[in-house]
Amino acid sequence: MNNDPKQAIILAAGESSRFWPLNSKHKSLFYIMGKPLIWYTIEGLKQAGIEEMIIVQGPNCEAEAELKQCGSDFEKIKFVVQKDPTGIGDALLLAKELLDDQFFLLWSVEPDCAEIIKEMIFQGKKSGAKTVLLGQKTENPWLYGIAKLQGERITGMIEKPQKGEEPSDLRIVGIYLLENKLFDFFGRTEHLNDFEETLSLYMEANEARMVRLADDQARVSLKYPWQLFGIRDHLFNKFLAGPAIAETAKIAETAVIKGNVFIGDNTIVHEGAVIKGPCYIGENSVIGNNSVVRDYCDLEKGALVGALAEIARVIFQKDVHIHSGYFGDSILDSGCRIGAGTVAANISLDRGEIKAKVQKQTGREKRTEMVGTGLRSLGIIIGQNSKIGINVSLMPGRMIGKDCAVGPGTVLMENLQDGENNFLS
Repeated sequence: MNNDPKQAIILAAGESSRFWPLNSKHKSLFYIMGKPLIWYTIEGLKQAGIEEMIIVQGPNCEAEAELKQCGSDFEKIKFVVQKDPTGIGDALLLAKELLDDQFFLLWSVEPDCAEIIKEMIFQGKKSGAKTVLLGQKTENPWLYGIAKLQGERITGMIEKPQKGEEPSDLRIVGIYLLENKLFDFFGRTEHLNDFEETLSLYMEANEARMVRLADDQARVSLKYPWQLFGIRDHLFNKFLAGPAIAETAKIAETAVIKGNVFIGDNTIVHEGAVIKGPCYIGENSVIGNNSVVRDYCDLEKGALVGALAEIARVIFQKDVHIHSGYFGDSILDSGCRIGAGTVAANISLDRGEIKAKVQKQTGREKRTEMVGTGLRSLGIIIGQNSKIGINVSLMPGRMIGKDCAVGPGTVLMENLQDGENNFLS
């Protein structure tokens, strides 16, 4: 009989405040190649032999609704609701009554979890430990939860240690193999139901081991919206094989399609259009006359790219419409409408790293801060259902909230908050 762990808890209930302006729903429900990101995590778990998944979702039950739309196997998925984003510990306690002796706990955007989970199961069998954590070396230990080690055993963890006081250079990464005995340690810590404190207390008294990722092994991270580009690239390179053109798609004879390009059902590609892969174009989309779609474009269902437009390395969610103009390295959430002649600049004049002003929420307090994106090419990021008039110039790294309106002829130099309008007087 195979006694390997068969359950996993997937965390998908946070506010995703730093993901603004794309946080109208949980970040794991953002679509790439026709599926929400959480779907790739679920498929990875299935490949690793996980038979039952418990998804902790927010009060709007959006994860359940999105997964029903893409046909996930609901016999293997249960849902619990976390009404307030009060942390991992509280999310874990909500699932307590559904759990077996051993289970995995992981974030909702973990598309490469299959091989990692298999390795963690092997490490548990080899060492006899019921708890196995995932770790990776870091040069900035004061930014993370850091493992305390005694030989091969993890004896605890310290969250964001002071410089010079870090117990090791191994940070704890967000996939955990845990045992039900962990619940005995809740309520014993300084901060009620704090997951990290509870897990550290458990590891002082019980055997725990670590699987170490290689120093150069990339980890998916999705805190800020521009990090979607790296996830898109990874998923394209892993899953996109082409050309794959649906039989119901209508492709003009003079259109040019090169490389790995997926084109969905009932999509129309007009005369003179050029599509250079890798690119994904969802169903019921339209690519206009003499337009150019190139280099890692992800266009979800119902996209419209008007005549004479050029787009490169963009991510458009469902039902985004643009007309003539240029968009590079940009992300547009569902329902956006862009007027003709609009240009999204994606490189700063000094050719340096582009910084973005982001929102950060601590409790009920919201504030903004400038963050280096690590990118030298970054265009505009626009929230749901925003509208932009004709001949608008959008500066690199700017963000527009949901339900905004930008008037014609505007040069947008600063972010717009949700519901804000910007018109020339």
